[in-house]
Amino acid sequence: MTHIQHNMATHGSVFFAYQQLAGKGQQGKTWVTEGGQNIIFSAIIDPNPLLVGQQFRLSVAVALACYDFFRRYAGDETSIKWPNDIYWRDRKAGGILIENQIRGQQWHWAVAGIGININQTQFDPTLLNPVSLKQITGKIFDPVQLAKELCTYLTQRMHQLFNHPFSALLEEYNRYLFKRNEVVQFKRLNTRFNCTILGVNEVGELLVKDGPADRFVFGEVSWGWETEK
Repeated sequence: MTHIQHNMATHGSVFFAYQQLAGKGQQGKTWVTEGGQNIIFSAIIDPNPLLVGQQFRLSVAVALACYDFFRRYAGDETSIKWPNDIYWRDRKAGGILIENQIRGQQWHWAVAGIGININQTQFDPTLLNPVSLKQITGKIFDPVQLAKELCTYLTQRMHQLFNHPFSALLEEYNRYLFKRNEVVQFKRLNTRFNCTILGVNEVGELLVKDGPADRFVFGEVSWGWETEK
């Protein structure tokens, strides 16, 4: 966010990192990666003409770009875990954190931080289920070249977001949604419960059936296995 704070932001600027020791994840979690082995970058995005209340739309577009990229190499078992993690089977391959600069009712800038596991094979033991492209394919990749490819997918999805109806993006997001139409376990406060995931609506609420409510906002519930350690 430094470039934004000093009025140096340019839409489409991307900042690559060789190593990340204290990266920020969702809900205050950290993202630690092995130097030179993964994709780690932040992209500056001018969200205009999106409104402040449409922040989830940007999250959908970025998640789909990461999905497009990862699926190209890992195949159809790739999915998007609500709200914006990239999964392969039941294992986490990447994550997205979007930070926004909002003044009054104006959404000025967004910074999309993206981390995707490429060549790393040894992970922090406190992580429950990480996976990398190397573990999936048995191949070694050039993270810089792959990051450039990811930027191409990001550009395509941004164009779609800003120039076409959001309904098409949301339909794709739901099509690739992790565990859709499956029974899963969540934890809400101190109570665990099972429910069936139906999809996600246009404001980012997770829609379910057979749970204590029919929808949840991000942060209201956690996935059952994420609270096991």
